[in-house]
Amino acid sequence: MKNKTPAKRVDIVTLKLVRESSMLYQTRSVKSPGDAADLVRNFIEDADREQFWIACLDTRHQPTALHAVSIGTLSQTVVHPRELFKAAIIANAAAVILYHNHPSGDPEPSRQDIEITERLVKAGEILGIQVLDHLVIGSNGKYVSLKERGLMGQDQ
Repeated sequence: MKNKTPAKRVDIVTLKLVRESSMLYQTRSVKSPGDAADLVRNFIEDADREQFWIACLDTRHQPTALHAVSIGTLSQTVVHPRELFKAAIIANAAAVILYHNHPSGDPEPSRQDIEITERLVKAGEILGIQVLDHLVIGSNGKYVSLKERGLMGQDQ
């Protein structure tokens, strides 16, 4: 008996990173939360909606790429490990730094911020991509480093 199910078309794909623009980073490598905050502050500090970004880093903690993972609403954005680490894998990142802004200007992390950080740290461990820090960017140069606060999951 012949199979009546039509054949399934399978795409043959190539993945590549597309550079949309670039910037000079004078510090060259990220050595502190302040360095990390300076890297993305201009992109998300004054945004009117929550945005979640990552910085992809090489083995010397030099940034190689910045990626906007998610743009949400006034008070939240949805982040899934699959979308976050897709860019990191394609960029050959050894490590990442997570960022998101609080449009209210207050960088104090919420319980949800801590929970997603713990989840992303675990996903990074499975993939072999270290999550170095998660910074919450507020206004007027304020930020909170979850690493400095001991809220990164592996620090607790």
